[in-house]
Amino acid sequence: MTEILGKYADFEVLREQAISLRRQGLSRRQIRDRIQVDNNDILNRLLDGEPAPEWTKRPNAKDDLRAKARELRLQGLTYDQIQLELGCSKSSISLWVRDLPKPPKRTREEASAIARRGWEATLQRREIEREGTKRAAADEIGALTDRELFLLGVTLYWAEGGKDKAYDRRESLKFINSDPNVITLYLRWLDVLGVPRERLRFYVSIHESADVPAAEQFWADLVGVAPSAFNKTSLKRHNPKTVRKNTGEAYRGCLVVYVRQSADLYRRMEGAWYGIVGASLTSDPRNRT
Repeated sequence: MTEILGKYADFEVLREQAISLRRQGLSRRQIRDRIQVDNNDILNRLLDGEPAPEWTKRPNAKDDLRAKARELRLQGLTYDQIQLELGCSKSSISLWVRDLPKPPKRTREEASAIARRGWEATLQRREIEREGTKRAAADEIGALTDRELFLLGVTLYWAEGGKDKAYDRRESLKFINSDPNVITLYLRWLDVLGVPRERLRFYVSIHESADVPAAEQFWADLVGVAPSAFNKTSLKRHNPKTVRKNTGEAYRGCLVVYVRQSADLYRRMEGAWYGIVGASLTSDPRNRT
């Protein structure tokens, strides 16, 4: 290195020239050519402490992340906590903040609080993404034709409704569910079938430990009838040893919807179901020759 420095005997003069050119906005390559310094180590020494002009800094898609990482580091967050907050690699974080002072050691309570805030922020971002995906999928559906509603209703009934058995003939439509949206869709299906509401019978099936009157009122409001029009509620005996999660104010039991004189409708539903199954098999490209 001494031999190299000997080539540049007027080091301080060169440094003044280099800094002057740097402040004029010249790049390293331009400065090197002007003062005829072909050694990068010497050039580094000549420009030591002198920041690069703004125009030489290339825009980076991660500039915002870098700025946020530095901000979090100055707040005292560790690499792990910054990674949890921003979702970028620790190697990138290290490059961005390694010139900043290390945060002081925190107490266990402080560390837990910071980790909890980071996790809550992550959960919030995930929830926003989750809801965005759901909204986009809902928007793709658009309007449904009566045929589409009919097919949906057949599939829904076959999954959730009461079915006829060879050993127990029950050719009638009887549907039970705890989801208000499912009940609403089922009633819409009955409308498509032309079933008048006066042919419907309703009753609630619920645990005896629940708020039965509130549940009856909820379902009555949903289907648009008075609670007094419901048949007698079916109460399920409460077993204190059973740990149930369907409790609290949100628990409203299930609504049972029975259609009177519906043997023919049941047969149409069952036939349509097997028609759907058959059509799905013939439309499968794996079954084509």
